Amino acid sequence: MARKSTLPLRLQPMLATLTDSPFDDSDWLFEDKFDGFRIVSEIRGGRVVLYSRNGKIISRSYVEVAKALEGVKADAVIDGELVAIGKDGVSHFQLLQNARRHEATLLYCAFDLMFAAGEDLRALPLLERKKRLKAILPRHKLIAYSNHRKGSGTKFFAQAELRHLEGIMAKRADSPYASGRRTADWLKVKTAQRQEVVIAGFTAPRRTRPFFGALVLAVRDDGAWRYIGHVGTGFSHQVLEELHGKLVSLKTAKSPFLPR
Repeated sequence: MARKSTLPLRLQPMLATLTDSPFDDSDWLFEDKFDGFRIVSEIRGGRVVLYSRNGKIISRSYVEVAKALEGVKADAVIDGELVAIGKDGVSHFQLLQNARRHEATLLYCAFDLMFAAGEDLRALPLLERKKRLKAILPRHKLIAYSNHRKGSGTKFFAQAELRHLEGIMAKRADSPYASGRRTADWLKVKTAQRQEVVIAGFTAPRRTRPFFGALVLAVRDDGAWRYIGHVGTGFSHQVLEELHGKLVSLKTAKSPFLPR
């Protein structure tokens, strides 16, 4: 279950609804769907605070990104996605584990502007907000403006598949910014069928493996958690250690699964 955001409502990001297939509509614009994690950036008096979607301040974890955003040309609140770009030029979520160790290239992809120069822009049409966002972003290798295409979603989706992207975003061009809400004005279309899962636990390590053996995965089903399997491969020693440190602090004596 997603953790409730501790951000003030005005700073909470707008959320998209998953849809089955791409479409063409001149009233909509289409953007790349980034494979990273959401960051709301607040720039005030040259000071930058980076917030995760759940409201955690993460500026110290991404000092270089925060430093780059000091160049924004006005006090502002920007919505974007932090991604790690691999050698193939595509963002990969798993690379974010290594980006802080300089094994991947970080990029903050800015796609919306909530406030600027003391003005609340959330009631303005999306295209106007994006126009103002582009005008205040600094030229920096760690910051990118999220370009869009208007109208032709099916062709844009086909190109995303060829580029091996996670998917595309479809957004109503005149939509306001609905802080903290999931609406049908923003849609996400994934290039592959994926199942979002949660980590429900972990197993003990075996043989020479340190920290833990595998992660126990679950999905929400009829109001309860349902076990769907384990995953234990693909973790470096350092990632094993980092994950274990986080998981141990969340241990509980009660199983999340209903008795059979």
